[in-house]
Amino acid sequence: MEQFGYASPKTVKEALALLGSDWNDAALLAGGTDLISMMKEYLATPKTVVNLKGIKKLHGITEHGTEVRIGATTTLDDLVSNATIRSQFPSLIQAAMGVTSPQIRNMGTVGGDLCQRPRCWYFRGGMGLLGVKDGKSLILDGENRYHAIFGGGPAYFVSASSFGPALVALDAKILIATPTTTRTVKASEFFVSPKDGNTREIALAPNEIVTEIEIPRGTTNATYEVRHKEGLDWPLATASVALKMSGKTINSASVVLGHVAPTPWNAEAAAQMLAGKTINESVAEAAGAAAVKGATPLSQNDYKVQLTKVAVKRALLTAAGLLT
Repeated sequence: MEQFGYASPKTVKEALALLGSDWNDAALLAGGTDLISMMKEYLATPKTVVNLKGIKKLHGITEHGTEVRIGATTTLDDLVSNATIRSQFPSLIQAAMGVTSPQIRNMGTVGGDLCQRPRCWYFRGGMGLLGVKDGKSLILDGENRYHAIFGGGPAYFVSASSFGPALVALDAKILIATPTTTRTVKASEFFVSPKDGNTREIALAPNEIVTEIEIPRGTTNATYEVRHKEGLDWPLATASVALKMSGKTINSASVVLGHVAPTPWNAEAAAQMLAGKTINESVAEAAGAAAVKGATPLSQNDYKVQLTKVAVKRALLTAAGLLT
């Protein structure tokens, strides 16, 4: 990796002062599980690495009336062991436990998970965020078995965030510190599908820091992931659901898909057909079918359509306590 400066500020204000207007001016270090490998591959070449671990304000889980806040540098292990998260947000626990490496869960942070770069092998191979050469996408006629079935390009990578789908389904908000103020972005608007190779896949500027995630209480929720193997790997398809219930009847629903689009994908058709229903096997299966309407698989990834149906069905059955 290239040489870089190192700073370990104690406050968010000090950290912000170390950032610049370009992504190569500085990089934020939380768990480092993605950044370090990016630097080793020369995909990230920051002049300065700014360590956030010494900023106590960014760590921990707190309760604020109808909301729960998760600090950006809270580790996945800390999240999994928190009683409030375990009882009220099983969708986050299920997503966190999908990261099967104890070492990654011990080091990786919630904020880092949201901000990690795509795992697309074209991007990781140095071919740019969109995998374009001579004005033509390499992905459309190349190896695309793990790429998007929603979105329609020009971005065909899939969002790598484990927590993104669950947070979008839960109607969470991302709190971001800027050089002059603090702004709030809905989780559904935090993830971006780039239109060119110079745009990032998250709604964050180079001189901003994710500080907290704010989640409203009051839903029945679950996440289900379909994987190729139980060892450390990213899922092939996931579904997160959040349901507002009256007894066993769904008043309203949110169904969000993961690893099938450049952003967590809101399956609105599935959510709409669930309103007024009671979850059972046939309702859950119908929701899975509705969730994949409009999917446009590439040449090698049409298998993701069936996996997505299964993920939605099983997430709903899990939320209803009908699948363990």
